[in-house]
Amino acid sequence: MRVVKLSIVALALTVALAAPSYAQTQTQPPKPQTPPPTAPAQPPAGQPAAPKLAAPTPPVPFPQDAKYAVVDVQAVAQNSAAGKEASKKLTDLQTKKAGEIQDKNKQLQALQTKRESGGAVLNDAARAQLDKEIDKLQRDIQFAQTNAQAELTDLNNELQAEFTKRVGPIIEEIAKEKNLYLVFTADSGFAYVHPGLNISDEVVKRLDAKKN
Repeated sequence: MRVVKLSIVALALTVALAAPSYAQTQTQPPKPQTPPPTAPAQPPAGQPAAPKLAAPTPPVPFPQDAKYAVVDVQAVAQNSAAGKEASKKLTDLQTKKAGEIQDKNKQLQALQTKRESGGAVLNDAARAQLDKEIDKLQRDIQFAQTNAQAELTDLNNELQAEFTKRVGPIIEEIAKEKNLYLVFTADSGFAYVHPGLNISDEVVKRLDAKKN
């Protein structure tokens, strides 16, 4: 049977950019260790035993006669090494730019405090000079914010293109092996999809196996 060439849908690498946390974690003293009990612990009288955890559900096999499949690109991005690496690059750049802007904001706050607390002590010339410095720093901050957003957008676009370049051939490879006609993305809006048709885990597995 002739294999229909797969038309790859444009893939979107969605990355959650978490704001950097400045909270310090307090060190907790180690808890004293106790020797393990010689017999299994029994629940107190009158209380039911804790329920056993259910075994993980095995993956549903891919239907042998299926001609269509579904891939969750966002799940591939979140679970694959390539997606995690891309997310880290974006987060690192955001953290760097946020720190630079925060430093400028501290400088601005210091100048504004000096301007407000100077009062009658500052002469007109000194007050005018402070106003110029404040105005310049405000413009610098605005430019830094715009520039940071542009850099983040450019990097995100670059990472998306690289991710698509790596994932696209893998999806097509799987489609040819399974003799599929079409591979849909998970956001296509289907009311129901057979769980076995989801090839996202296989894409992640093969993507992680490829070094380049």
